[in-house]
Amino acid sequence: MGLKDFFRNGVHPAEMKDLTASSPIRRMPFPEEVILPVRQHIGAPAKLLVKKGDYVQRGETLAEAGGFVSAPVHASASGTVAKIAKAPHPDGSWSDAIYLKLDPWSAQAQQDRIIPPWENLSKKELVDAIQNAGVVGMGGAAFPTHVKLSPPEDKKIDVILLNGCECEPYLTTDHRLMVEYPHRVWTGIQIMQRCLGVDRAIIGIERNKPDALRIMRETMPAGMNAEVIGLTVKYPQGAEKMLIKALMDKEVPEGGLPMDVGIVVQNVASAA
Repeated sequence: MGLKDFFRNGVHPAEMKDLTASSPIRRMPFPEEVILPVRQHIGAPAKLLVKKGDYVQRGETLAEAGGFVSAPVHASASGTVAKIAKAPHPDGSWSDAIYLKLDPWSAQAQQDRIIPPWENLSKKELVDAIQNAGVVGMGGAAFPTHVKLSPPEDKKIDVILLNGCECEPYLTTDHRLMVEYPHRVWTGIQIMQRCLGVDRAIIGIERNKPDALRIMRETMPAGMNAEVIGLTVKYPQGAEKMLIKALMDKEVPEGGLPMDVGIVVQNVASAA
């Protein structure tokens, strides 16, 4: 529960977080058009299931996973597929994308889903459900989450690390998430633990988020083998290899992955 600082270096840019750190999360209004790249993640592009002129409902699958390291794309709102065309991608390239003209008269209600209690599902059923839901990492790389939750059998995972550092200037989305929706984070952690077959979890949160540290500790489920650890404020502590060093004093081998040292790292927003 104390302070750890195995990651000795790093830089200290102006934080600029006071601009939004106290602003509650709110939903943005629906725009007239949304553009959904079919390559939203590291891995294979998703395969289109719709064409120009199709009317789709919010939550409907528009493109299916194009392989194991891939994730489906869903409609974020109800509307009509205006076109399938190239669009600028956040990584600086161009990607095939679905241009969706939103229905101004739609109630934009989410589709009803039958979700069985996750505690009753097998590890495979949970991982499959996570992939089918299109869940990708929210820490930046958008890596398909189910891949991290399916390590090779020869890689024994001992602990899952949750990244709540949010060390970049200006950003406060993870901060507000932990303050307003801590139970979602804890439930997601428990589901990920079930997928990986691990009992131990550690959340690292930089000390410039004292309310998030306090709330995450106060809401920890009873009997859960988890720690919420305060970290010295520095950049780039949120990078997974830096976080492993900061929390566990372990170094991932050059060219290796966290699973090579028995660790899986996920972002708190991915868990939620």
